Amino acid sequence: MAHGDIKKVVLAYSGGLDTSIILKWLQTEFDCEVVTFTADLGQGEELEPARKKAEMLGIKEIYVDDLREEFISDFVFPMFRANTVYEGVYLLGTSIARPLISKRLIEIAEETGADAVAHGATGKGNDQVRFELSAYALNPDIKVIAPWRDWSFKSRTDLLDFAEKHQIPVPKDKRGEAPFSVDANMLHSSSEGKVLEDPAEEAPNYVFQRTVDPTEAPDVVTEIEIGFEKGDAVSINGEKMSAATLFAKLNDYGRDNGIGRLDMVENRFVGMKSRGIYETPGGTILLTAHRAMESLTLDRGAAHLKDELMPRYAELIYNGFWFSPEREMLQALIDKSQEHVTGSVRLKLYKGNVILVGRSSPYSLYSEELVTFEDDQGAYDQKDAAGFIKLNALRLRTLAKRDRIG
Repeated sequence: MAHGDIKKVVLAYSGGLDTSIILKWLQTEFDCEVVTFTADLGQGEELEPARKKAEMLGIKEIYVDDLREEFISDFVFPMFRANTVYEGVYLLGTSIARPLISKRLIEIAEETGADAVAHGATGKGNDQVRFELSAYALNPDIKVIAPWRDWSFKSRTDLLDFAEKHQIPVPKDKRGEAPFSVDANMLHSSSEGKVLEDPAEEAPNYVFQRTVDPTEAPDVVTEIEIGFEKGDAVSINGEKMSAATLFAKLNDYGRDNGIGRLDMVENRFVGMKSRGIYETPGGTILLTAHRAMESLTLDRGAAHLKDELMPRYAELIYNGFWFSPEREMLQALIDKSQEHVTGSVRLKLYKGNVILVGRSSPYSLYSEELVTFEDDQGAYDQKDAAGFIKLNALRLRTLAKRDRIG
């Protein structure tokens, strides 16, 4: 990419050291105007310092946007309707945030007349793929700058030298290598690298950001009831609330009870394995509750089809294809399945555990009359099972007879 071709760029800006260096590098290397965008996704950090730091670095157009409601209602909830987990355990907290950040980057680029966007993802991870696939899906003509793949810096020392040369404040604890990297939003926190790179070693306690140690959680059970409408959680203990408010409340419950910790070695889209420590307190509670709600209201065929499709859906999100036609097609199927996923689920939370204790729905498919061990008043004729079994056994018996000949 010819540097002279870029006149204005929108940078996904956290206010931290790396993106501050990227900001100044864009100004010096491309001689272009920079617009900063900082997203509030519920990461729990004060964002005004990012605005002030951008001002200090000479930025005139600064966006600091509260996207918490949109994040939960338009990205997290649709994903949870599918009971989405990647490789059986990961609730995709980082993956699902990237398409929203990219969407807003493209919108700001259009609003400000910028011809490029930039991000701070490294060249070894998944985020570079997620940011850029989303950006190109929303604007095929946008230019994307990925400094970690483009600049000549070879080490942390090079970055610090650049920061000092351009009078970018360097926190004292950043003068050495960080012990691990952290990404956080309302859905989760993830920690990777350095002290976590050996998957055989237990993660130190100080790594955990969002949850108390389950062994130190209260010795008292916490009981909650989550209300659902069409697959989305809408209330806790009978109190209706907005999507982000509800999720924040679930996070509080999960944090206090040591729920949602995960130590995972995953397969990155770029081809390597990585070890991460994830904490998803509210999401872990919500997943258990949503599956319980579906167990009562979804037909067997629909439920099993969803479970078959979920790994593919999870992989699309993990790999950065949120804005792809195949993800949207799957979403339409998933959303159709949720039309009657309405009711309430009661849970007990205790020392890292989410224990299901009850569920009810006006659309329940569960029939006590059919399953009772008492007299069912003729609702089910047990003699019908004999023919059903014989027909299903026909091919197995045929195979067994053939195999006996051999």
